[in-house]
Amino acid sequence: MADNNRNCPDTNLNHIKEAICIDTNRVYDSCADKDCLADLRVYLTDRGQCILDNASSVKCRGAEILNCLVEVEKVPFNKGFYSVDLTFFVKVMLDAYTCPTAQPNLIEGLVTFGKKCILYGSDGNVKVFSSSYVENGFDDQNAICNANPRAKVQTVEPICLNAEICRVCDCCNTINDCCDGNIPNYICRCFEGSFNNCECEKAIKVTLGIFTIVQLERDVQMLIPAYDFCVPTKECCCETEDPCDIFRKITFPVDEFFPPNQRDNNSCNDPIPYSKGSCGCGK
Repeated sequence: MADNNRNCPDTNLNHIKEAICIDTNRVYDSCADKDCLADLRVYLTDRGQCILDNASSVKCRGAEILNCLVEVEKVPFNKGFYSVDLTFFVKVMLDAYTCPTAQPNLIEGLVTFGKKCILYGSDGNVKVFSSSYVENGFDDQNAICNANPRAKVQTVEPICLNAEICRVCDCCNTINDCCDGNIPNYICRCFEGSFNNCECEKAIKVTLGIFTIVQLERDVQMLIPAYDFCVPTKECCCETEDPCDIFRKITFPVDEFFPPNQRDNNSCNDPIPYSKGSCGCGK
């Protein structure tokens, strides 16, 4: 595949031709967190609960974030600061063992937890009106934007650190009366079965590790220096190369056949920190 090179001048101030105004998103504040969430209850469907009732142990296979609900509200008596409330919905895949020699059964359950942070987002009182182009018709009016900044959340898939069978009272319950329809419908559609199984004795609690970055940003107009147009200088290559020629250009993967014998000094010495009480149950 041909590289998309552009003939862009260096950042020497003598090459600046003009100053141009652009409309872009500016990050006013951000934070990064590494959370260890202990003893979170895994909510199971009726199908998963039947498997759990006959299981003697469980093992976590993986976790996947289905959605994150984000709400931004002003902090009273603290001008320019906003609280960002996050609610994560995580699908957890577990292997349930009825006996040590039998094949495990796959169980998929739901874990939900909340997180809050306070960031600076400046203060603004404007209302933004804009339209979107509609072909062969009148332009549609977009929804009015309020003065609150927008929150953006970046995260990777959680790491499942531990999973075990317990009693319901031993978990950090994050959903009250889950059988009454407190789980959103679009989340329920990601699972087979129904979550309306309140009467159960066995439950599963897991410990998850998650990394997040939260940002507050606003639409702003910024004045930036313009050097010149970036014009591509390389022609697009449309010829199909011989597969064997491409393969010959690949470096032999020595490390795959002979793994390095040097260990990273920071990979195994530091234990995984656990934040006490991070699940909100006061443990």
